Amino acid sequence: MPTFALLGYPLSHSFSQRYFSEKFDKMGLSESHRYINLEIPTVTEFPARRQAIPDLRGCNVTIPHKQAILPLLDEVDEVAARIGAVNTIRISGDRTKGFNTDYLGFRDDLLTQLRAQDRSVDLAGTTALVLGTGGASLAVREALRDLEVAPQWVSRSAGPEKITYQNIDEEVLASCKLIVNTTPLGTFPNVEQAPPLPYHLLGTDHFCYDLVYNPAETRFMHLARARNAGAANGLGMLHLQAEASWKIWNQE
Repeated sequence: MPTFALLGYPLSHSFSQRYFSEKFDKMGLSESHRYINLEIPTVTEFPARRQAIPDLRGCNVTIPHKQAILPLLDEVDEVAARIGAVNTIRISGDRTKGFNTDYLGFRDDLLTQLRAQDRSVDLAGTTALVLGTGGASLAVREALRDLEVAPQWVSRSAGPEKITYQNIDEEVLASCKLIVNTTPLGTFPNVEQAPPLPYHLLGTDHFCYDLVYNPAETRFMHLARARNAGAANGLGMLHLQAEASWKIWNQE
């Protein structure tokens, strides 16, 4: 039976398994295909787990393995290599190839959300605040560069190409109208958490995109909307990246 899996740890709230199980049901494939969770604390367990499932055709990869999985793959797509993170693996016989569909999902859903909320934001030539520096932020950075937007990373500690949350003031927000949260802050069950921003300085010309999708409205989004800023969660991004994964798995 063709098998697909999600690699990560922990996987107590798996979007992918639910999404693909429902997809297989709608496509009439529920009796012939399956999607499982492979909860592995350390990514070095992947080769052995893969060998134990002979029919494994592809995987999605989530926290905390998106970067650590790269050395274990036979090949990495050019874009994924440039990003430095993989969220999709295609398995063809004994060979594995890594891809990144996160950046496509984010890029396309961001544009969709801006249009849907009637936010006439001309992104080209602007700068966006990217909260967090993990694997997801690397995909966001690539997508922003596709849109000719300069990413400004924000972290708890300063460093090369990074500013801290304490550096975000009125001047910074005046030049950065797009803010993207790539951290897990606000994810269920810790729904009262939010990135430490000066939300009172946000306004109608700001747009706040949260990669978190559970809950549907995060604290980050709620605080942004309270200042009449636009806001969206990452559910649309997840749907788009999942469909891109499915296409990759079915390539000849």
